[in-house]
Amino acid sequence: MKKVEDYIKSIPDFPEKGIIFRDITSVAQDPEGFHLAISEMEKKLEGLDFELVLGTESRGFIFGAPVAYDLHKGFVPIRKKGKLPRETISETYDLEYGSATIEIHKDAIKPGQKVVLIDDLIATGGTTKAALNLIERLGGQCVAMVFLIELAGLNGRDKLPGCNIQAVVTYPGK
Repeated sequence: MKKVEDYIKSIPDFPEKGIIFRDITSVAQDPEGFHLAISEMEKKLEGLDFELVLGTESRGFIFGAPVAYDLHKGFVPIRKKGKLPRETISETYDLEYGSATIEIHKDAIKPGQKVVLIDDLIATGGTTKAALNLIERLGGQCVAMVFLIELAGLNGRDKLPGCNIQAVVTYPGK
């Protein structure tokens, strides 16, 4: 029986020498791989009480929306700046070379609402920390974060102390 990691393609020296890029498009394009990935993410949420699934642009949409659908939860997108049509709040965070800003609709989360954040990858934790800040600013409670892949060598968890972080596949390096 195949595991999720069997569907992930590892591309050496991309985008630069010494980096191993973990390509999840190979997971999503294979019906069995995609189904397995969604099922494994859902298993990480068993027994948790929550109302909404949030996904960060764009690969968080790929995995978050089917999880929300299967579990009969609402889905809320966290998008890049300027992509949402109604009133938003935003959070800017640092990238390796520059910064980025993400936004969420101001009315997306009610105070006290329990949410789960889903994305394809946790690496340095910058995007995830920014998303958590948005959740907390709206009064939401993040009960879990579920990732398809964790690059443990980049220490993203360190930016999220006390968070319930789950990964389907963990790679020790970068």
